[in-house]
Amino acid sequence: MRILVVEDEPDLAEGLADGLRADGYAVDLAGDGASALELLTHTPYDLVCLDVLLPDLRGDEVCRRIRKADAVLEARTPPRVLMLTALDAVGDRVRGLDSGADDYLIKPFAYDELAARVRALMRRDASRSSALLSCGDLELDTTTAEAARAGRPLRLTPKEYALLRYFMAHPDRPVPAEELIEHVWDAHLDPFSQVVKVAVLGLRRKLDPDGTGKQPLVTLRGLGYQLKSTS
Repeated sequence: MRILVVEDEPDLAEGLADGLRADGYAVDLAGDGASALELLTHTPYDLVCLDVLLPDLRGDEVCRRIRKADAVLEARTPPRVLMLTALDAVGDRVRGLDSGADDYLIKPFAYDELAARVRALMRRDASRSSALLSCGDLELDTTTAEAARAGRPLRLTPKEYALLRYFMAHPDRPVPAEELIEHVWDAHLDPFSQVVKVAVLGLRRKLDPDGTGKQPLVTLRGLGYQLKSTS
């Protein structure tokens, strides 16, 4: 899942990004509203953590423009928007929600609370992300970030978990490496690096640690990767 953090305080932005990346999300940063809107034009984000008091556009105006663009780009699933602000007046919260935000978090906040809000927003629309995913004998609980195969827990790194979650949300179809980069990695990843191949190889080893040959994640030459629901 890919998240855009729009925050003009560098230390806070980097702190949020570090925490979200440690939880397995791909994270990009924008320091103002114009940069955020430019990124949103080209990248299909799942969620936007959006500060209200930005140096150029207010966050609620950015949110309003996001929702206006969503109405035009009907083929793309719109991102969830979590507003972040030090403004705690009821009127400010109402204005943020009326602009199209899905949730509102008052600063200062503990990272654990933000992480819980993010998980809740990711689960809110069942068509986007079910709390429990299954594919063949694989099961993944997005609430607890736990995965298992045939009842045996899988000990995954955050990036392996993010990969498996994306594959399980798109079973039985080819997933190109470019698509994985777009949804599972940050914008700064070199598209010609071997990072995707190495991460997928690590995940494959954990899905079939004994080398039984019952490997659900296969490579399709020239097409990418495919998670099979049947062996």
